[in-house]
Amino acid sequence: MAAETLVEVWRGAFLESFHQGHAVIIGPDGEIEASWGNPDEIILPRSACKMIQALPLVRSGLDLSTEQMALACASHQGAAIHTDRVGQWLADMGLHDDDLRCGSQEPADIPARDDLIRAGESPCQIHNNCSGKHAGFLMLNKHIGGSPEYVDPDHPLQRQVRAAFEDSCAEESPGFGIDGCSAPNFATSLAGLARAAQGFAVADTDSAEGRLRDAMMAHPELVAGEGRACTHLMRAMNGRGAIKTGAEGVFLGILPGTGHGVALKISDGTTRASNAVMAALLVRLGALEDADPTAQAFARAPLPNRRGIEAARLNAVPSLFGAAGSA
Repeated sequence: MAAETLVEVWRGAFLESFHQGHAVIIGPDGEIEASWGNPDEIILPRSACKMIQALPLVRSGLDLSTEQMALACASHQGAAIHTDRVGQWLADMGLHDDDLRCGSQEPADIPARDDLIRAGESPCQIHNNCSGKHAGFLMLNKHIGGSPEYVDPDHPLQRQVRAAFEDSCAEESPGFGIDGCSAPNFATSLAGLARAAQGFAVADTDSAEGRLRDAMMAHPELVAGEGRACTHLMRAMNGRGAIKTGAEGVFLGILPGTGHGVALKISDGTTRASNAVMAALLVRLGALEDADPTAQAFARAPLPNRRGIEAARLNAVPSLFGAAGSA
């Protein structure tokens, strides 16, 4: 099945561009409730699966705060609220920035970036948006006595991650790619990723899945940061869901109130489109009101010109909001 048009950009009366992709909703019974495009599309989930990658850490029995669990699931902005906590986490383990294997990255947070420039300093690995996930990897690696190269696909830690990933998705992964942070990213079908999200949605609060889900909802500012869809939409849901974006147009949604799991992939990898589709599906599933300003800001986003005048609008297609998708 081919990708479907999920987002349109209108400039006045003209359809200027559109974004196609695939989306799947798994219902509380564990079956596909609605889909657009191809639910069997094989994708790399990128950072949308970080809560799955964190399952071996939480299942290890190590003492973790809810903030640490949220950071293990995060693609953060490199703001002080993120780097201070990751830095302290490393220090508490007797480890340092050099022990990370994610690589350095300029902070997306403008104040943090400007502070580095003013100080004449270069970004460190803790500024990497994946440093929380990697701090979690290091904590588990220290616990199991693994070698320093914990991102090697054959490392015992990554073998645990793959096993957790395949178990959550209920299918064998056909392989992996190396992510931007150097860790292996295991492929799955879009339906498999949505199935994993649904498992998190219905998990007990004291399970590893439930603890990670609840930590994300408790600390939306740590999962992403100011200006990011994950943070703003989770705040607007106010405990009704946990969501996580991934690079190249992937987005995952966990809705514990209704027992739904959501996964989507925009074919051209555009974040503005994945944000719009996720916001629309959250409206469809009752996690957000259609009139909620945050839902509107992403699902029906105004596109202002240089003078601040709304010159165009990005709209998720109507079927995403509630008309039946192809089941």
